[in-house]
Amino acid sequence: MTTLDFAALRETRAAHPERIAEMLASRKRRDVIRGDGRLFIVAADHPARGALGVGSNPTAMADRYALLERLAGALSRPGVDGVLGTPDIIDDLALLGLLDDKIVVGSMNRGGLRGASFEMDDRFTAYDIDSLARDGLDFAKTLLRVNLADPGTAATLEATALAISKAAAAGIPIMLEPFLSEWSDGGIRNQLTADAVSLSIAIAAGLGNTSSHTWLKLPVVPEMERVMASTTLPTLLLGGDPTGDRDVTFESWRHSLALPGVRGLVVGRSILYPPDGDLASAIDTAASLVHGH
Repeated sequence: MTTLDFAALRETRAAHPERIAEMLASRKRRDVIRGDGRLFIVAADHPARGALGVGSNPTAMADRYALLERLAGALSRPGVDGVLGTPDIIDDLALLGLLDDKIVVGSMNRGGLRGASFEMDDRFTAYDIDSLARDGLDFAKTLLRVNLADPGTAATLEATALAISKAAAAGIPIMLEPFLSEWSDGGIRNQLTADAVSLSIAIAAGLGNTSSHTWLKLPVVPEMERVMASTTLPTLLLGGDPTGDRDVTFESWRHSLALPGVRGLVVGRSILYPPDGDLASAIDTAASLVHGH
């Protein structure tokens, strides 16, 4: 793992918090689209929703230092274009000097905590468009779970529409992660069929007063060809939870990455915590699938 100066990080946070804004303002930025036009983004916004588990370990992501080391290792590998996180993660990475020449994606709605009775009331409790612009971040991201049996969905739809409109006005691309969701055994279950994903796309794509800066982040499901026929919006694939055979997962990514409209991959726990512990190999394999080398 990469050696990081966590003592300096803690001291800076306590004594010189202004350094966060300074580091964000001075970081070397890059164009979102460059080179082959494809993106490989590592995601780390799960903890803020109370989702700390990876595989059979329910607290794998609770160790912030281990998570930062894994993110540092991932960001050091060729082919990794950027990182997605909440302000606490992004601020840590900025202070550690790990964001130069990377696309930084700010996660917005984290209020629908995993397992909560109010999970569908998915409020925007992390970044907003003003703070993304303030910090010079490159991309916005919001989860959009549509539950036709839960009134909390209405507020989420409205907040998402306003965020899309404001992101476009600010010239910031915004990544929507839509699902059709339902209550099941006291929790939320996302419907992972081509029909359900296509319907979620239709709902998400129409939000806001313009779609000029809207991207999609979609799960890989059977019949992805039919799913991708549902939209002209640029699309990144969702890596998903770390379950099942990893070779089968990689092959499903490979197939879907070749479809028209797919611009890359956003993956978190399944790549940051590989079952065999070989982070570099997992990252390099995913990067080769995205960038073809």
